[in-house]
Amino acid sequence: MTTYQATTITTGLGFGEAPRWHDGRLWFSDFYRHGIFSIAANGSDERLEHSVPTQPSGLDWTADGTLYFVSMLDHTIRTLRGGVEETILDFSEHCGFWANDMTMNSAGIGYVGNFGFDLDTLLHEKGVEGLLGDPPPSTNIVVFNAAGDVLQVVPDMAFPNGTVITPDGKTLIVGETMTFRLTAFDINADGTLSNRRVWAQLDFVATDGMCLDAEGQIWLANAMPGVNSCLRVKEGGEITDTVQTSQTSYACMLGGDDGTTLYIHTAPSSDRFQIADKTDGRIESVTVAVPRAGRP
Repeated sequence: MTTYQATTITTGLGFGEAPRWHDGRLWFSDFYRHGIFSIAANGSDERLEHSVPTQPSGLDWTADGTLYFVSMLDHTIRTLRGGVEETILDFSEHCGFWANDMTMNSAGIGYVGNFGFDLDTLLHEKGVEGLLGDPPPSTNIVVFNAAGDVLQVVPDMAFPNGTVITPDGKTLIVGETMTFRLTAFDINADGTLSNRRVWAQLDFVATDGMCLDAEGQIWLANAMPGVNSCLRVKEGGEITDTVQTSQTSYACMLGGDDGTTLYIHTAPSSDRFQIADKTDGRIESVTVAVPRAGRP
């Protein structure tokens, strides 16, 4: 196992999420600065790409260059093309609380999750131990097409979070934060999901944003408070590499010119009651051995 040390490349974020490598830049959502941003590979030249007052989260592009993104507070999927924004799907009826991460496959089928419950309020009431001892409500993954039609609702997900698709387009893997596991599905020809199974069961790893590498392993942010690490995991659950970060990690993405720069979003906390009016979030990075693969 290799242990890496990340270096901070930019500061001043509210809470960064959904990093994506796109057109030679790192794109990401910032919940509390209410926008989708991009930066150069070295962390310089930050640009506000689009304002989202209702908090952006997951984002991805279809083959024609249309940006699809999640609007958290009103549980919608929106598109941005040629500077024009359009709401294509309201999936509020399938959400227990804020909408969250999303990715899309090469055919333009999207997979979006949601919190399922008010995490911050329950943490204040019960603490981490209490929350784990009395599991909160589960929720759904919604499968939708590029036009905004719901194709499937997958129930009983324990806070579905980071989501990736294998390079062959046949498998979707999603983190279930509250049960410390990565769950896989087959992707059927029509984009719907079947054959649910455990891809990796982990011990006290609060699985958050993640990405795939060319060896079929997953880099994932461990959002467990105070741990300050990002982990590389094999199918079955073996942890093969670790990156130490300066704060709790919440999402990661491989990018850079050769796909071996691991970008990690970190923050002191994810608790909106503590951080929504602050800008202590960071992006940290490190060069790793194996380049990115799959989607996003």
